[in-house]
Amino acid sequence: MQEERRNKTKAAKDEVLGSETVFEKIRGRTPWVFGNAFRKPKILFPKLRITRMGIPLPGKSLAVIGVYIILFLLQTGIVYLVFRDVPALGSYPDGSPRFLYPNINESFIIEGVVASIFIFMCSSGFILLYQASKFVYNKSVAVRYLAVGILLILASFITLQAMITIKLGQKLFNV
Repeated sequence: MQEERRNKTKAAKDEVLGSETVFEKIRGRTPWVFGNAFRKPKILFPKLRITRMGIPLPGKSLAVIGVYIILFLLQTGIVYLVFRDVPALGSYPDGSPRFLYPNINESFIIEGVVASIFIFMCSSGFILLYQASKFVYNKSVAVRYLAVGILLILASFITLQAMITIKLGQKLFNV
């Protein structure tokens, strides 16, 4: 009975084209290389004791905070500010301070920092939207997270659009 099962499985494997392994294909053509038994060499590696230092690793939240700080600095245009000597703040001819550079291709340092703060505020709004999805069964907390998240996103979007409109020299509200 067992021989019948072996023959059936072997016949089924032979019927399927491409089902042979590379070893099975080579073994039939080169019996003098492999012989009756194919052995894998075993390598014995020495067991070394590696001493590890007992320094505690910082938490994941610290790594996330570090990533957010790096993103904040990149959003401010720190590379642009370092390589070009950009003034921190401008002034009108009458001496009053000017916070937004009149050209869309240039910026003051304060303008880059303020824009980065609003972009960071928008991204924290999206994080709050994500956190609201975790409180499905606690509706009041989820609604609060949603409301604050949407409010942060809308406020930062409107403020950034207003900054771009002022930089382009257009009226803020076309009313």
